[in-house]
Amino acid sequence: MKYVDEFRDGALAQNLTASILKEAQPSRTYRLMEFCGGHTHALSRYGLLGMLPPNVQMIHGPGCPVCVLPIGRVDLAIRLALEHDVILCSYGDCLRVPASNQMSLLKAKAQGGDVRMVYSALDALKIAMDNPTRQVVFFAIGFETTTPPTASIIRQARANGLTNFSVLCNHVLTLPAMEAILTQPGGVPLQGLVGPAHVSTVIGSQPYQSITTRFNKPIVISGFEPLDLLQGILMLLRQVNEGRAEVENEFTRAVTPTGNRKAQALVDEVFEVRDSFEWRGLGSLPFSGLKISAEFAEFDAELRYPDLIYKNVPDHKACECGAILRGEKRPQDCKIFGTVCTPDNPIGSCMVSSEGACAAHYTYGRFSEVKWVS
Repeated sequence: MKYVDEFRDGALAQNLTASILKEAQPSRTYRLMEFCGGHTHALSRYGLLGMLPPNVQMIHGPGCPVCVLPIGRVDLAIRLALEHDVILCSYGDCLRVPASNQMSLLKAKAQGGDVRMVYSALDALKIAMDNPTRQVVFFAIGFETTTPPTASIIRQARANGLTNFSVLCNHVLTLPAMEAILTQPGGVPLQGLVGPAHVSTVIGSQPYQSITTRFNKPIVISGFEPLDLLQGILMLLRQVNEGRAEVENEFTRAVTPTGNRKAQALVDEVFEVRDSFEWRGLGSLPFSGLKISAEFAEFDAELRYPDLIYKNVPDHKACECGAILRGEKRPQDCKIFGTVCTPDNPIGSCMVSSEGACAAHYTYGRFSEVKWVS
């Protein structure tokens, strides 16, 4: 396939691996965090982790939107479905995220809640238009990548005069999470960051300058293909070795310095920054989430249903999802990984999402450390 196979060329991958081996100084350890869950899966799926020298360690970050969603926010969606008789629309990954009392949106559906999976925000809007006598709530999640579509349907709902549609907003911001990772007490010492690709198509590469300047850590924005990631890792190693801390853009075919200005303007029109928002594993971070602006307040489900009061809910005691999202532990460090906690029976959100680190390791990497005996 044109423009895809070119980035999966085996010979070029071997050349890049040889360059990485040459660049990685044996006396140093390079801890590089791939912030995005899509990168985590690509690293495992294409076997790239096994191609890196032992002193180049990839650390999983909190860039999975489903994973960082705290239990209390899922509880709000379940309450809407079971107590307010709404049509609750959600992306598929969210349906199986464990909530309080061994519940999930999928179990709420089994108990009679009208919970529907949608593939896009526009699907939720169409459901509201097709069901004018029912209240429809879109359970919106995601980083800057999925925020513009949510803003778009809110504006369309107003243009269409819909009074039966609202949004439970859980959109979060990338830079505050990066800052939290780099400032957490006792955190993993990182030498560099692989910047998220999809997020960067929206916000551009310039905003990361504040991170590189403040923390003196290089950031390389990378695409998702094998050659993208190998090239991005090589660029990070070179920065570390040369003592540089700059924002570099490997994904130039999709990411520009200023990003998508139209999408940014749309988000600024419909949303405003919350004073704080709770993240799984990172706690409450100031100015790290979005809420619907006062101008579009009639579409804010938290205002339409004032009895929806958020409550902090701790994770399962045996689950290490929080530590994995902070980069402090690997999926295989969790005692219940692959035994009690599996994709069929997830205990934590990292095993649920298609971008979760535990799901990636379970699918692609759990046998990589097995010593086979003939």
